[in-house]
Amino acid sequence: MTLVLHVPDRIEYPLEVTQSPELLRPGDTATLTFRILNPATRRQVSHFELVHEKLMHLFIVSENLEFFAHVHPVLQPDGSFVLKQRLPDGGMYRMLADFYPSGSVPQLAVDTLFVSGTCRPSALTPALAPSKSVNLTASLRLDPPTPLAGLGTKMFFTLKPGEGLQPYLGAWGHMLVASADLIDMIHLHPFIANGSPDVQFNITFPRTGLYRIWTQFQREEKVNTVVFTVPVKAL
Repeated sequence: MTLVLHVPDRIEYPLEVTQSPELLRPGDTATLTFRILNPATRRQVSHFELVHEKLMHLFIVSENLEFFAHVHPVLQPDGSFVLKQRLPDGGMYRMLADFYPSGSVPQLAVDTLFVSGTCRPSALTPALAPSKSVNLTASLRLDPPTPLAGLGTKMFFTLKPGEGLQPYLGAWGHMLVASADLIDMIHLHPFIANGSPDVQFNITFPRTGLYRIWTQFQREEKVNTVVFTVPVKAL
C-alpha cells in the first residue's frame, strides 16, 4: 500500500458565542454557549479532539487586564459548549478559545463580551519583580532584557520551591499573553521544561507596547497563576 501524506488545510472555523442573560451586569454569572461552524457547510461541528486533556480551553481577560480566567466549557450533546462564568466588573472582556475540530487542525478564535457599566481603571506599568501565587513564586529573566517587536524573545522562569512541580493539563506550564489594548492574545506552552524549576518559553511579540503575561504552573496539586507586565520596544 502506498502511503500518502495528507495534512488538512489550515482553514479557520468560525466561532459563534451567545449569552444569557442578554444584558450582563457587573457580578452576573453569564451562561455562555459556544458553537463552532464548518467553514465549508456552515453546519455546526460536533466532534472534537482533545487538546491538553480538554476539548476546549477558554481564556477570558477584562479590558483593564485585572481579571483573568482559564476555564473549560463543557461539550453538550448537540456539539455546542456551555460555560457558566461570573464577570465581576463592567466593560469589555476578550475571550480566546482553543479547540480542535476532528479532521481539521487546532484552532484559536477570539470573541468579545460586554458587561454594562465601566471597569475599574488600571494604570498598566512594567512589572518584572518575582510574582507569588498560591504555593509558588516565579522569577522571570528575559533575553534580550528589553524585548523588541518582531524579534524572538526567550523567557526564563525560575520557580521556588522547585520540588513538587507537576504537569498541568498535559503541560509543564500554560501562558496567555495579552497586549494592553487586547488586540493581540497569544497562548503558549513551554519550549523547554522537564519538571525542574527552570522553564523556558519562546515568544515573538508582534507590536510595541505593554503586554500582560499570565503563566500557570502546578505544584502539589495547586494551580499557581503568576503575572508579569513586559514592555516591548521597536527595533
